[in-house]
Amino acid sequence: MRPVPTKEGPALPEWLSRQLGTEVDALGQASELLVIDCGRSDYEVSLRAQLRLVQLRRQGSMPDALVLTEHDPVITVGRTAEPDEVPDARRLARHGIALREASRGGKATYHGPGQLVGYPIMDLRDRGMDLHKHMERLQQAVVTALRRIGVHAQSLPGHRGVWVDGRKITSIGIAVRRWVTYHGFAININCDLTPFGLFTPCGIHGVEMTSLAREIDGPVEARRVSDAVVEAFAEQFGYTALRRYAEPCMTAAGVWPRIAG
Repeated sequence: MRPVPTKEGPALPEWLSRQLGTEVDALGQASELLVIDCGRSDYEVSLRAQLRLVQLRRQGSMPDALVLTEHDPVITVGRTAEPDEVPDARRLARHGIALREASRGGKATYHGPGQLVGYPIMDLRDRGMDLHKHMERLQQAVVTALRRIGVHAQSLPGHRGVWVDGRKITSIGIAVRRWVTYHGFAININCDLTPFGLFTPCGIHGVEMTSLAREIDGPVEARRVSDAVVEAFAEQFGYTALRRYAEPCMTAAGVWPRIAG
């Protein structure tokens, strides 16, 4: 069974669209990064929010942004996945895991509690980058952040993502609309790794997934990871000013969190 296509609409609530537009209009552009901590969110709701932010960024009414969240259990399937790499939706449902198509590159990956998922909303033209350079820098930002936490993270030639001694700890897959990026990365912090055994992660047979908790042999504070990621991300892409907002995601109501002033 193919995954359920993720709807890229309808638009976010009018009050939220106005809030986003007015909040970010006054912010700077190329040197400023808007960081939005969203807490736990539904995947489809987060996609609608990303697309709204992409629209605002393309209009020049907001600076680049980094959306940080943690998803309800879901396996997303990217554009390059082969039919035999798509897990069975009925089997996943018995484990409480949804299956969704994604417009990003790459194949299938899992998102769930205990991860840090980051969605950079960036205009590549303002940073003088092509897609390849963007991927390199995004990957290096995660490597730098994890090393500062105490894990020997590294890139692996021929494979996307971030690795620790041959074990994969971060998946990366992005999409672009008129030079503005969305989708992003997922770092395994304290997550249950069992769901990765229900499919072939990233289409790599025999891949071993790992987490920060496993590598450090104990739980890791999520805020410590997000702070390290934000710092390394800003350094890697040359942002000199940050504005960070935090508000829980109201998934039960299907509403992306309001950006608190």
